Amino acid sequence: MSIVRAAASPATAVDRPIRVMVVDDAIVARRLLTRWIDAEPDLTVAACLRTGREAVEQIEDSDADVVVLDVDMPELDGISALPLLLEKKRDLVVIMASTLTRRSAEISLRALSLGAADYVPKPEAAPDASTSAAFHRELIEKIRNLGRRGRSLARQWRPGPAPIRPLPAPRRRDSVPLQPETPAFSLRPFALAVPRVLLIGSSTGGPQALTALIGQIGATSERAPILITQHMPATFTTVLAEHLTRVSGRRVLEAVQGEVVVASSIYVAPGGRHMRVVRGRDGPLVALGDDPPINFCKPAVDALLASAAEVWGAGSLALVLTGMGCDGTRGAAEIAAAGGSVIAQDEATSVVWGMPRSVAQAGLCSAVLPLGQIAAKINRLFSGDRS
Repeated sequence: MSIVRAAASPATAVDRPIRVMVVDDAIVARRLLTRWIDAEPDLTVAACLRTGREAVEQIEDSDADVVVLDVDMPELDGISALPLLLEKKRDLVVIMASTLTRRSAEISLRALSLGAADYVPKPEAAPDASTSAAFHRELIEKIRNLGRRGRSLARQWRPGPAPIRPLPAPRRRDSVPLQPETPAFSLRPFALAVPRVLLIGSSTGGPQALTALIGQIGATSERAPILITQHMPATFTTVLAEHLTRVSGRRVLEAVQGEVVVASSIYVAPGGRHMRVVRGRDGPLVALGDDPPINFCKPAVDALLASAAEVWGAGSLALVLTGMGCDGTRGAAEIAAAGGSVIAQDEATSVVWGMPRSVAQAGLCSAVLPLGQIAAKINRLFSGDRS
């Protein structure tokens, strides 16, 4: 049975709870998700539906801000419903819900390229308590953070009268040039040493950002190794590495325990394992760990950055991309303390400005840049240009 709840009045729409549509053909999943969502004071279930077709038909009446959309459903599956939903509501946030299979991982990454904001990997039919708790936490955090981001963008898109601005006063020839605005955080100088490794940490929105970035840093990938920690479960990281290889034409590998880290290769931390780097006789080696999650994450960006600071020191260049939370901040502090440099993605181009904001506000960055400017900056730094 389908359930649709009335939308809030326009007068209260800005401050209302985030409205969530749950779409899943499994009744157990629908009941579980709706119970979790309704338990949060700032969230409410706008509709509870079993097929993608019902979602497309009812998206406008439900006035949902966020849709949690199952991948596999009868009549109209998630990947087919996704573009139809976005066509009806351009500011809609869609989170794909998929099982931990290779097929679901491939569909989820494809959905990101079609406009989905993110995905959540669903636990097995009978998850244990720890798995269920992790899924619960991840789902609610993504709904909340992405819902707020989507609502903010919707307000920016809403048409309205253009603001009236006074014309600037004519400038005297002898006047002092205007100074640029002071950023909300302090920036450090870039390291004098040419970087010898690029370390990338990302989470929510990361696959889209990595897809845009990796193909543009070809010169860097020839000069130095690139190591990536993206918050993803097992199987998903395998598919991500294959996807990045296809779109970039570069050699992107899921990291393997004990392999030598070399230039011209890009390594992705495998899901469910922390990726660190240690010194070896033939050069730096990948060290994968099964130790507990760090910042609720496994793999964690902090683990990679802290270990790289010990191996490469001032030759480390770290990049913290879009993502929720603060993973990467402690590792970035280790990079900075070792004399290396850190770049963060800016707020405007981040899907969620959590991880990069945490690093920037800690005063650890040498630059905070839009995604479209990061590749050019990295290439210049690896060529020895510090400008």
